[in-house]
Amino acid sequence: MQYENSFGSISPMILKLLYDATPEELVTINSRIKDFSDDEIGQFCMIYRSKRKDPQLILILCLLGLVGVAGVQRFIIGHVGMGILYFFTAGLCFIGTMVDAINHKQLALEYNAKMITETLSMLNMIRK
Repeated sequence: MQYENSFGSISPMILKLLYDATPEELVTINSRIKDFSDDEIGQFCMIYRSKRKDPQLILILCLLGLVGVAGVQRFIIGHVGMGILYFFTAGLCFIGTMVDAINHKQLALEYNAKMITETLSMLNMIRK
């Protein structure tokens, strides 16, 4: 049973192991690991699941910035400089925090794309 989309079919093993990934993530992952064995796909999914950030987590942290400590979402996705700036300026007077709340899916997608690349490079180092 494979998930059909306009980009091809998603491996059932990826769907099983990354059940909470967004469709964009699944398409990217499937295209990048199409030549992997089942063991390699399992290793990739295990490492990637520990690194990925859920868009809902980013949204919750943005909303926390509106009532509490601003910038936590930026620290979580690795933007330490912006996190410090948000912290000391109350989320750039709440405007930056609101923009991040609106764009939370894009922030998570960009971070997760970096984690896909990082995980693949780590696995390639292990394979050699």
